[in-house]
Amino acid sequence: MSQTQIPIDKVLVSILQRRFKSITEEMSIALTMTTRSPILCEAKDFVTGLYDRSGKMLEQKENLPILSFSLGPVCEYIIKYFGDEIYPGDVIFHNDVFSMGNQNNDVAVYKPIFFKDTLVGWAACKGHQADIGGAVQGGYNPQATEVWQEALRIPPVKVYEKGKVRKDVWDLIFANIRLDMVAQDMRAQIGSCVVGERGLLALVEKYGLEVFEAHKEYLFDSTEKMMKAEIRSIPNGIYQGESTVFYDGRTPGSTYTIRVKIAVEDEHITFDYSGTDSQTDGFVNGTYTSSASACILTFLQMVNPDIPHNDGMVRPIDIIIPQGTILNAAYPAATTYGNHLCPNNADAIMRALSPIIPDRVTAEWNELLCSLTTGLDTRKNEPYVDICFMGLKGGSGAIKGVDGYDHIGMIDASGGVLDQDYEMFEQQTPHLLLLHEYWTDSAGAGTWRGGLGVETKFRLGGAKTKLVTFGDGDVEPAFGVHGGGEGSLNKIELIYPDGTVYLATTKDLVNDVPAGVIYYQQAGGGGGYGDPFKRNPELVRRDVRNGVVPLAKAREDYGVVIDPETFEIDMKETERLRSGKV
Repeated sequence: MSQTQIPIDKVLVSILQRRFKSITEEMSIALTMTTRSPILCEAKDFVTGLYDRSGKMLEQKENLPILSFSLGPVCEYIIKYFGDEIYPGDVIFHNDVFSMGNQNNDVAVYKPIFFKDTLVGWAACKGHQADIGGAVQGGYNPQATEVWQEALRIPPVKVYEKGKVRKDVWDLIFANIRLDMVAQDMRAQIGSCVVGERGLLALVEKYGLEVFEAHKEYLFDSTEKMMKAEIRSIPNGIYQGESTVFYDGRTPGSTYTIRVKIAVEDEHITFDYSGTDSQTDGFVNGTYTSSASACILTFLQMVNPDIPHNDGMVRPIDIIIPQGTILNAAYPAATTYGNHLCPNNADAIMRALSPIIPDRVTAEWNELLCSLTTGLDTRKNEPYVDICFMGLKGGSGAIKGVDGYDHIGMIDASGGVLDQDYEMFEQQTPHLLLLHEYWTDSAGAGTWRGGLGVETKFRLGGAKTKLVTFGDGDVEPAFGVHGGGEGSLNKIELIYPDGTVYLATTKDLVNDVPAGVIYYQQAGGGGGYGDPFKRNPELVRRDVRNGVVPLAKAREDYGVVIDPETFEIDMKETERLRSGKV
């Protein structure tokens, strides 16, 4: 019986869609429980996914959304690269940004899935590795001008072939990576793919290959219809937006503009970045894959959240990003910063669509400012790498009807990157945590306020400490929309024992920071949505009582007068103030 003759059971279609999702979640759990690096087991800076035999997405578990749409393009590339030389038992590594990778540190594992000697799908996962070679331990090198100064490039390479490890290839890769835990974490990623392989094979064995293929295609087609319906709800037209990238890490005061032209035509949408500025000569560049992922995850925030994430979802979306622009740098450019251009990309999209779908866009999320510390943990005489996920988690922008999320993190993570456990932070690094709490009065005012940012302080320990920073969140606060107020700026300071304060730049590399220096970071709040004077006074009172908004700001920003002793609202004075009579 041909695939087109197989009757479609819509209940089975739904079962398969949910099972695909649960398998990727099982892969995610397995990876969380078996990795060593806190970047993976604590923050969950990884993605797991299933793909069909052509490399088309079946489902994914989006722990970190910026990675979520980066596995499929590489899977298709790998299929073309190896051609007929793909066998049961193969395991393939990849990170190369010039063959559809998104970031050097984000190393992927692909495992082909065979049913009775027939390729039926792929299991894959990609995680941010604690080191990937290059000039700086940890992978972020603000002084890089070309890819070889950033990382070991791994084009598609088999580390297992027909079930047998290729020891020479394995040793070649890990001889160029500083930390032993990376090899252990890559083994955990292989294990995650084995979990995916077992799950998908169980489905094919239960229902048969022809039934599986027919229902998979029906699922893709149904998902495509759902996305087309969402696009139809946006008025036809061409909409333009832009945003600014501040400081390329090499030329102080430098700026670059991201320009997007969004064309909506019935059931199809195109994002065209042809007007975007040229690439930089430093590491502040993106790859096509990282930039396309940023575009998709931003658009998904404006549509039905129940749309399944498979190939059908992206069929009505075209993304044009010319090579040689800051969002798609040409070989051999440095590109480690690329994932972190997502906030700027999202800003341009939000500004373009805000006038036509105002109820769906958010105010701006806190702009990014990250840090990485690396050095020697003298307690163990072992090297360590830590990305301070605690400190970078600012607030999200508000949306109509809902305040922004407090302490959620960057928009490219969309809440997927988890906080570090305090005790684990002190075990896995030589640092001592002193302060980590909400940063009060950091959010933009509005009918719905932005989310709060955080303050973080710890004492550096160990030896040979390097501090790397990346982002541009100290220049422009998160903007508000439709009358909402701005969020707050970020900063990172190093406070030395003699009282000297070093204010880090946003693309900094500070060497040999001595033990005892205090690291202090403020991650700002998100922008507000709507006129603050229209905010429910009771919500303002609640924020004042909780210490989120000072009394003076309640009056100044929101026009709400509150008694400092009883916290009761003076409704008469509030009405007079809001009416403009005072």
